[in-house]
Amino acid sequence: MSITFAIIKERKNPPDRRVVFSPKMCQDVIKQFPDARIIVESSDIRIFSDDAYRKAGFEVVDNVSTADVMLGVKEVPMEALIPNKKYFFFSHTIKKQPYNRDLLRAILDNNIEMYDHETIVNKANQRLIGFGYYAGLVGAYNGIRGLGLRDNLFGLPKVETLADLKEVKKELDKIKLPKMKIVLSGSGKVAKGAKEILDHLKIREVTDAAYLTQDFNEPVYCLIDVSEYNKRKDGGAFVKQEFYNDPSNYISDFMKYAKVSDMFITGHFYGNGAPYLFTREDAKHPDFKINFVADVTCDVDGPIASTLRASTIADPFYGYNPQTETETDFDAPNAISVMAVDNLPCELPKDASEGFGEMFLEHVIPAFFNGDKDGVLQRAKITTAAGTLTPHFAYLQDYVDAVTE
Repeated sequence: MSITFAIIKERKNPPDRRVVFSPKMCQDVIKQFPDARIIVESSDIRIFSDDAYRKAGFEVVDNVSTADVMLGVKEVPMEALIPNKKYFFFSHTIKKQPYNRDLLRAILDNNIEMYDHETIVNKANQRLIGFGYYAGLVGAYNGIRGLGLRDNLFGLPKVETLADLKEVKKELDKIKLPKMKIVLSGSGKVAKGAKEILDHLKIREVTDAAYLTQDFNEPVYCLIDVSEYNKRKDGGAFVKQEFYNDPSNYISDFMKYAKVSDMFITGHFYGNGAPYLFTREDAKHPDFKINFVADVTCDVDGPIASTLRASTIADPFYGYNPQTETETDFDAPNAISVMAVDNLPCELPKDASEGFGEMFLEHVIPAFFNGDKDGVLQRAKITTAAGTLTPHFAYLQDYVDAVTE
């Protein structure tokens, strides 16, 4: 049975140049699945041009309503939704985000089968696709760039002015960091991307024990996971699964790192109810030494006290004054400098799109042709063609039904 997939035009502002499949990945899809057909909606902002898709053998059209499955990256504006189709994009609705309530209502009203890239998970509920690795790469680079700007150490160009990751690394080869300590949190794709940048800079990774107790005559970093920056209230052993199921018996143990670190790069996942890594009170403490936070995870007004708002690619840095708990200049004396761009992979659209496409081809496309034998589509589906929420996402019903002004 043949299925037509459409690469849809990104319509959200500010423009996003990423795409689910590059022209080359489209060819790979067709090679592996001869029953797949791909059409491309014309776009003048995509990182790959319409001509690049045409040259690769794909039809570029202004109207994709003949397709069965629509593949996008960012939210589709309500007026652009085509009824009775299957859609894949980041809907930003599964945490009941108020600003997208109407979008979810429109999806239901149009009898659309909605699959969110965030809900594409394996049986163990681990995400199979995402842009996290690229967020980590760009976020760590931006943090190093900001440090160079603030302290007049070196001038790195913005990632968005560079062609790809190879060029990013070439720029990093030109700089040298002073003696400093960097703490990097997380154990997933974001942390992996950030670590790649630190390793490329030849910053030495040291153990927790050494990091917390020793001085070094060179820049070093330490990678910490959830069990190292949280501890049980009763002093007992940290049990990861217990923490994930119910973090209420735990408190933050991050302060020991804050006392010895100059820079903090965040790559952690923050779960609801987990302890904040550092609070506004912590940041006021005379022993709190961190003066630059590259907050890749960017949970606003959450576990990282200095993240008052998301910053932008155009204006990535601001300052946080711990004493007044307010925003100040990025390079103000005694401020914590903050980089909190919330759409970092957009700065590296080519690499990010290619990496995303590989994951999508590996984990999602086969499900359309093998009867969804691994349950990937079934787990990911938020809404049905009958205009209802699926049982797994029934918790969103009160969010949909809420009376709004």
